[in-house]
Amino acid sequence: MWYLCVFYHRLLDYRKPEFESLAELFGAESHSLEWKLPQHHHPDSPFHYVNLPSEDIARKIANRSILVKGLYEIWGEGSSYEELKEAINSYPDDRKLPYLAPDSTFRIIFDSFGKVVPFEDQTARIKAMDYIPFQGRVNLKCPEHKFWLIETDDYGSANGLPPVVDKRIFFGREIGGADRKLLPTYQLKSRKYLGPTAMDAEVAFLMANQAQAMPGKLVYDPFVGTGSILVAAAHFGAMTMGADIDIRVVRDGRGPDCNVWSNFKQYGLQMPVSLLRADNNLPPWRPGLKEMFDAIICDPPYGVRAGGRKSGGRKLLKGVVGPYTVPEEKRTGHIPSTAAYSLAECVHDLLDLAAKMLVMGGRLVYFYPVLRDSDTLDVEFPKHPCFKLIASCEQILSYRYSRVLLTMVKIAPYNDEIKEAARLQHLDFKENHVKWLEEGNLHAAVFSPDFPPSDDPDTKGVKDTKKKYRGKYV
Repeated sequence: MWYLCVFYHRLLDYRKPEFESLAELFGAESHSLEWKLPQHHHPDSPFHYVNLPSEDIARKIANRSILVKGLYEIWGEGSSYEELKEAINSYPDDRKLPYLAPDSTFRIIFDSFGKVVPFEDQTARIKAMDYIPFQGRVNLKCPEHKFWLIETDDYGSANGLPPVVDKRIFFGREIGGADRKLLPTYQLKSRKYLGPTAMDAEVAFLMANQAQAMPGKLVYDPFVGTGSILVAAAHFGAMTMGADIDIRVVRDGRGPDCNVWSNFKQYGLQMPVSLLRADNNLPPWRPGLKEMFDAIICDPPYGVRAGGRKSGGRKLLKGVVGPYTVPEEKRTGHIPSTAAYSLAECVHDLLDLAAKMLVMGGRLVYFYPVLRDSDTLDVEFPKHPCFKLIASCEQILSYRYSRVLLTMVKIAPYNDEIKEAARLQHLDFKENHVKWLEEGNLHAAVFSPDFPPSDDPDTKGVKDTKKKYRGKYV
């Protein structure tokens, strides 16, 4: 059945991938989902029609999602209220009558996109819907059925929103919608233990949805930091496990009442199975251990807010000193030396770890940085023979820099042949696509002036005035 999906107008690239991941989680085949736009709507519009197998699946998706404002069974739509009335009257009675019964309660809510409608006008438009034969009682606080009257304006493109060339009005029954109360509850400013790379709550929940976190699944973050991503996964009932190379983060925090564990305790969530001091370059797993995790979710260190580190130290890696064992009497409080860890090497190790440790069908969800040379994203992402890339969601952070959330599904078992093929793919990728990452230019590019350099004396120092959709850049 076709439903109208109304998204929040933000993080535009994330909307459909999150919806499709949840559809697969709840039993619908994501690759067979059908999408279509309402008449006269731009692809970046928050209004999309989607075909789903059942209302139960639709409700589960909407209620779990972060970016679905509402999912509706549309009883009618039109370019005017006369067209809307005609469409509603022609909607099949067997679909309407169960929700118009005398023993039911209902409420009609008005919403608009692209303009502000005064409260008096909203009330008048709701009262004008009296041709619908509601027999139940109005209940504004807790109705059994919510109906929405949604209006989009023919505002063109003057205000930075996706252009709609004609007015459109929708009326329908609410199936479900996102619980955005999660975001103020989990907002970072109220979090007990924070670090400079703590993941924003909204994005952390989106990552957990992309990874299909749910009760019974084990989710791992190899760059756990202060645990923001695992907190989101634990909220959805998943068991969690994390690792970080900095022992002070996973063991000590800022004291016994301000550490990673206290973040889980703050929200009443299930504690992680374990937090390890571990190096992504030298994973601690015993030989032969594999296919342990259902999902790996992480934000690798790519040198913007924090650079990657691996075990060894400069002298050890250069061969100035040989491997050594820390004496027993010095092990208490010992912090192992580390050296720089390039993103290319970090991502290769991450893909290798995921290929070994994810179950078949398990998901790897991680951020990858991109330097932009144009308004279009034309980048080749890291590959691995074990994985299929199913979604890439860009979040633009400046005129030259963005990060892309990559979602990959494990489609082949790990073996020696796969390991060698992955090594060759990595060498080719490293040689042709990430020289700027190896040379360490990302930090300089990100923190350069806010406007691009220009050789034209008439435009030098002038910011780009091209109109951009607001949602694309948040």
